Amino acid sequence: MLSIKTPLIQSLVLSQINQCQVWLKMEALQPAASFKQRSISYACQKYFEQGAQRFVSSSGGNAGLAVAYTGRQLGVPVTVVVPETTAQRARELIAQQGAEVIVHGASWGEANALAQSLLTQNDVFIHPFDDPLLWEGIIPMIDEVIAEGVIPDAVVLSVGGGSLLSGVVAGLNKHGLGHVPVYAVETQDTASLNASMMAKQHIELDCVSGIATTLAAKKVCQNAFELSQQFDVHSRIVSDQEAVNACLKFVDDHRLLVEPACGATLSVLYDQKIQFKLSDQVLVIVCGGAGITLETLQGFNG
Repeated sequence: MLSIKTPLIQSLVLSQINQCQVWLKMEALQPAASFKQRSISYACQKYFEQGAQRFVSSSGGNAGLAVAYTGRQLGVPVTVVVPETTAQRARELIAQQGAEVIVHGASWGEANALAQSLLTQNDVFIHPFDDPLLWEGIIPMIDEVIAEGVIPDAVVLSVGGGSLLSGVVAGLNKHGLGHVPVYAVETQDTASLNASMMAKQHIELDCVSGIATTLAAKKVCQNAFELSQQFDVHSRIVSDQEAVNACLKFVDDHRLLVEPACGATLSVLYDQKIQFKLSDQVLVIVCGGAGITLETLQGFNG
């Protein structure tokens, strides 16, 4: 299988901290260690059926790894362009899957421009977050949650380019849950969705920085911005240190290592940044992240 059904577990510690029922959708356990496995594999499969002979992608790390994994499973060559900010660990994991890895540019935007220039007639570009196929690939995540009998009263997730937000909202709508509030979490220096929501227009940040490199899109996809205007989407911003602290707590509490981009979401729960009702069923997307080691994470912890 190109992606798997992931566990849905109740977090006793986070439930007690927040005085509600906290459910963790463990997307970090996907084969490529993040929710990107769902979105990317779904899109790649569709393009493969249409005759794609090579996949080319640009990525901060997780999307590239998902493309590389999927390409290996399908027997399709893969080229991934990553910016200089992508962790060495992530680069190695992408190469381990047999993909060609090109390091280019100080930001994802520069890497993306090079990736686009490499395309030939038989190639298909796999965008890391802005493609309706990606969002469709995420809908089964919500199907699985509903099938296990958990009807969320709120969803908490991280936002980089906006594919996870897009897919989750689509999944909620499918089940008549479009009214459910979604808390979209970003780190201080990657908060492109927050900036657009504050401005009430789709804008691009001048720059992005910080340790949550896989959230570092200067501009979320148009669809994510539109959803933030049409649905009950609430922006939350956390510091790099809060994200790291949450990752370290999560390792102790749930024996699972995730990157700071995922820690951003977890920090909202650990630090009680949202007030929930006692009866609330809160769905937390543990989006994962491959480009992290415990040593690196502890090194951030200053």
